Amino acid sequence: MTFSRRDFVKTSVLGAVVAKVGAPAALAEVPAQDHNAETAAPKHPVIICAHVGYPYVEAAYAFLKGGGDTLDAAIRVVKGPEDDPNVDTVGLGGLPNEEGVVELDACCMHGPTRRAGSVGAVRNIKNVSMVAKAVFEHTGHVMLVGEGAERFAVAMGFPRENLLTDRSRKIWLLWKEFNSDRDWWGPGMADPHWLPPAPDAKPQAELWRDRIEQLRQRAADLGIEPDFQMAAVRRVLFPSTGTIHCSVLNEKGEMSGITTTSGLAFKLPGRCGDSPVIGAGCYTDQDVGSAGATGSGEENIKVAGAHSIVENMRHGMSPQEAGMDALKRIVRNYNSDMTKLHYMDMTYYILRKDGAYAGVCLWEGSSAGHPHRFVVHDGTLRYQVATPLLKGFSQEWPPIPTVPEELKKDSVYLK
Repeated sequence: MTFSRRDFVKTSVLGAVVAKVGAPAALAEVPAQDHNAETAAPKHPVIICAHVGYPYVEAAYAFLKGGGDTLDAAIRVVKGPEDDPNVDTVGLGGLPNEEGVVELDACCMHGPTRRAGSVGAVRNIKNVSMVAKAVFEHTGHVMLVGEGAERFAVAMGFPRENLLTDRSRKIWLLWKEFNSDRDWWGPGMADPHWLPPAPDAKPQAELWRDRIEQLRQRAADLGIEPDFQMAAVRRVLFPSTGTIHCSVLNEKGEMSGITTTSGLAFKLPGRCGDSPVIGAGCYTDQDVGSAGATGSGEENIKVAGAHSIVENMRHGMSPQEAGMDALKRIVRNYNSDMTKLHYMDMTYYILRKDGAYAGVCLWEGSSAGHPHRFVVHDGTLRYQVATPLLKGFSQEWPPIPTVPEELKKDSVYLK
């Protein structure tokens, strides 16, 4: 029986193997219905951001309370993940494109001066959030991309450095081996770990357990540490799309927003999602509010999500209503076809000028027990659960059929 790598991804066992591998520990959360901030007097200052920014919000809030600029406070939040080599969706250690090169995107808007900056497909520069700010501070432009953006960053004093860490390089090599059964990436038959295809008679569950173990073994051969091998397998099978957005409001009513990412892992070189697009990945209007996004970047670009949300608030919608309307536009673009919508997701982070906020998402989360969360600090730092438009959970792409019950009980693969 011959199995292509495409068949490997489509098989049911993968869902059981990787659904909980590398998942974050349970987080403190507030019930979704409590987070709209409409039922009580809003507080100032306020910081909201994607969940990965949690460790950096407290210090940013103290900076803000001390009179710090709103955009500088937001950068203090997102710079933390950019600097962390263990966060593989932004900055240093971000998973690379298909050629093994890390490319970063970011945009920001400074409410008090109504300026905006953006950079896309930037190589060799770690803190693209700061480069985006430098664009509006030192040029008459809004967006710089590619080699030009890198040269500009160097001229501004940002050091060139290799953003591909040893761990992310090994994950990329594992992906290269898995990516296609029509090229010379191995292991080939001469490799001592190569195994022939399993016979047709072998039960599918057992067959795919073997296939997964082979991929895990290749991770070990590449030197990926044991505790991270199955997490690496997950990143290969289901490339990460993690992004961090942060919106900030100070006591004077000044606002700023910023979004930064390494984009879709193993993407085509030069691909930009919504994160560097003003009005999609981030939008701030000093008179109204700020919004940003993480999730399916191409879908968000098509609805100009962040701008649409701010405009909805301008016309009287609450933060939650404004975000839900943007999500409904994504649903409309697919004529409410749930067979397609299940394979995308979106989370919006919304902050209104008076301090009211919301977090909304297309689906409840990626799996049961793992809802979409965001971070709020309005005097109390906490995680909160985003409000979903659709009940249920998004699915990975390519499609994964129902997981066999016998594999759901396999503790070896579900740990």
